Parts: sequence; C-alpha cells; structure tokens
Amino acid sequence: MASLRHEFYESDERLTLSIFDKGANPDEVSVQFEPRKFTYTHGEKSLVLEPLKGQIDPEKSDYTVGKVKVEVRFAKAVIGRWGGLIGDAPDILANSAASPSSSSEPSTRPAAKRKNWDGITENILKSDKEKNPEEDPNVGGDSTLNGFFQKIFADADEDTKRAMMKSYQESGGTTLSTNWDEVGKSKVDVKPPTGSQWKKWG
Repeated sequence: MASLRHEFYESDERLTLSIFDKGANPDEVSVQFEPRKFTYTHGEKSLVLEPLKGQIDPEKSDYTVGKVKVEVRFAKAVIGRWGGLIGDAPDILANSAASPSSSSEPSTRPAAKRKNWDGITENILKSDKEKNPEEDPNVGGDSTLNGFFQKIFADADEDTKRAMMKSYQESGGTTLSTNWDEVGKSKVDVKPPTGSQWKKWG
C-alpha cells in the first residue's frame, strides 16, 4: 500500500492532522479512531499512526474530506502539547503501572483536576474587580448602580415601569427611559456607547 504525505499542528486541546490525498472520494475513505491509534485508508493508500504520542477521545474526534486533503481533528483526552504524532512520551494517562495501550479505563483520567481552572479564573476576576464605584460604575452590585435603578423602579407608577422595561429591552440595555409618552410611540433604538459597535448574537 502507498503511504500518504501528512503534517499536523496542535493546540492544548486538539491536534489537527492534514493528509494530502488529492481528490479523495468521501464514500471510499475509511477512518478509524482508537485511544492510541489512528488508521486512514482510501483504496490502495493508507496511513497508520501508532502509538499516538498522547491519548485521544475517539467519540469527540472527527474528519472532513476536501478536494486536496483530508483534515482530521483529534480531541486530546488530556490537555497539553504532544510535540509529535507518535511515540511513548508523554502519555500522562499511563502514569500508573498500566501500559499505554491499556489506558482505556476512563477512571485514570485526571479530568477533575482540570476543573480547578474555573476557580482560579474566578479568583483572578474577583481580585481584578476590587475597585470602588467612582472608578467603575459597574462595581458594587446592588448597593450602588443596580440599587439606584431598583429604587426608581420600585417607587415608579405603572407608565414609568412600562417605559423602563420597554426601553431597556428594545435597546439591548443601552437606553433606560422613564417617559412612557415618548417610549410608547415607537421602538427604542439601540444606542451603543461612543466608539462601540452594536452586534446581535445568536
């Protein structure tokens, strides 16, 4: 069987492999993902990578067949750089006595440790936000700006409440009006801050 030219690039979470198989027929391409092995066949051409340098998640890995090349996306089971496609190092999942090929037990995945990043990020964001309301009007939560608007809303009559709700919702949070005579006539336009651009998501 003829082997195929290939190259790859990677991030911490994913490795993308390009297999240069020009004019490959998607119906004839066969791809097999295993935790430490990858197999590609197309007619007489094939590419087998074993053992992969790190473990992949076969369920989350996928591929697309293009006109010039086939792009394969490996979802890494453990975050980190491989530095190569095949080899025994650095398979973090095989850090127990088990051999790399038998590391299919999900219990060995140190996934729970990875979630500590959420807590670290939260702490950094909290420490960055230690500002007083004079420096940043968004700081302080209910006791300052939000509390001020809540008080206006609580003490307002029905027309004022309707005006506040309508203007805030229709403007995407960029306008807050208490004048129902003005707001009730037409849709409230979005007014982003100077130097900003409004983009609708979703």
